[in-house]
This record gives sequence, structure tokens and C-alpha cells, in this order.
Amino acid sequence: MGRIILSVDDEDHVREFVSTVLEENGYTPIQATNGEEAMDIIERSRPDLIIMDILMPKESGIRLYREVKTSESLKDIPVIIYSGVAKRTALRAQAAQTESGGERVPDPDAYLEKPVTPERLAAAVKKILG
Repeated sequence: MGRIILSVDDEDHVREFVSTVLEENGYTPIQATNGEEAMDIIERSRPDLIIMDILMPKESGIRLYREVKTSESLKDIPVIIYSGVAKRTALRAQAAQTESGGERVPDPDAYLEKPVTPERLAAAVKKILG
């Protein structure tokens, strides 16, 4: 069994794409459809890596990312943001939350703008997990 990677996206085809790429590269994918479901899985399973979208129902990816990165027990889990939102826009949203009294969070370990090739996704995962 390979390292466990959580894919968080509200779009079925995106989760399936990510899971297929992960399986083909020897990883064990698990999936969540929104931020609330993802946090449940993260707290229970402590995946080796999280690949997540930013725009999702119930709990946004920006909020989920902040929760993970400000939690003492979870902050060391690496995160790849995989989103249709431009990196600059997402990082500005994080900075705005920090300026309005939120705790500062580090940039994600990688930021991939959709769409991405299977090779590029696999390379980003391998770079982070070794």
C-alpha cells in the first residue's frame, strides 16, 4: 500500500482524475467532496498529503487550508492547491484573512492551476513526498 493522499474537490471528474494519477504512481487515494468531509477524514486518517480545490460548498478550500495549517496536530501535512482560481488571487485571499485578524498561514507546498497534465500532477506529488 502506497502513501495515502486525500483529494478534495466538489467535482466528481476532478477527484477521479486525481485518484487515477495517484493510483498509477503507486499512491493510495482517498476522496472528499467538500471541506467539512475533508476535515473529518484528515483528523481521522492523517493523510500523507492533501490535494485540494479552493472553491467548494459547505466549507471553502481557503478555510479548510487555514484550519489545517493553524492546527498544531495537522500543520505538518503538506498541501497542494489544485484549483481553477489563479494562484495570485488565492494568496491574496489568504493575506486578506490574515490582515483581518486571522493567524498567518504559510503558502501551500505547491499550487497547480487547472487544468494540469497527469505528468505535472505526479511530478508535484513526487517532489513533495520524495
